[in-house]
Amino acid sequence: MKRTVLIAALVLGTAASAQEDDPGGILNPQDTGFGRVMRNVDEGVLDMTTCATGYYITKSGRHELARRLFEACANAGYTGAMTWMSQLDNNGLGAEYDPDSAANWDKQAADAGDPVGKFNYGLDLMRGHGVTKNETLGRQYVDQAATEGLQIAKRLQGAGYDLDEVTPDADNWKYAPLF
Repeated sequence: MKRTVLIAALVLGTAASAQEDDPGGILNPQDTGFGRVMRNVDEGVLDMTTCATGYYITKSGRHELARRLFEACANAGYTGAMTWMSQLDNNGLGAEYDPDSAANWDKQAADAGDPVGKFNYGLDLMRGHGVTKNETLGRQYVDQAATEGLQIAKRLQGAGYDLDEVTPDADNWKYAPLF
């Protein structure tokens, strides 16, 4: 009899403990919005939809949050996130302005075969922005992007590689020689 009572107590205690550990899940979990996206990032769920949401996050002015998302996605191999990390670094959004880091992200995207990464890294090389200036190699990257169908690369080619064709006047200070 004591044995039966002891087993019953253990079973009931285990069931009560299991209920405390798992109360049946989360009622009304957030399954949409930026909160859900960032939970995906925290949980290592990095799919195209999650990574693409970074665009809306940064456009809403939440650059630190976008940076966290894009960096995780870039490190997972999403080239679009690499080019966004470059854009954030190149404009000091969510962190300090860092042309070296921006060029590094562009190179990673280019090396992974992304036409936008190739175009951007080509511009970096042609300007000497974040990397040692090498106009010949820069044009090769732009030409690869154009061959792959990137219209802005074709536009730059058509303008004789005149960088003013693809650069707003407001950014000229950024690309001016430092000495």
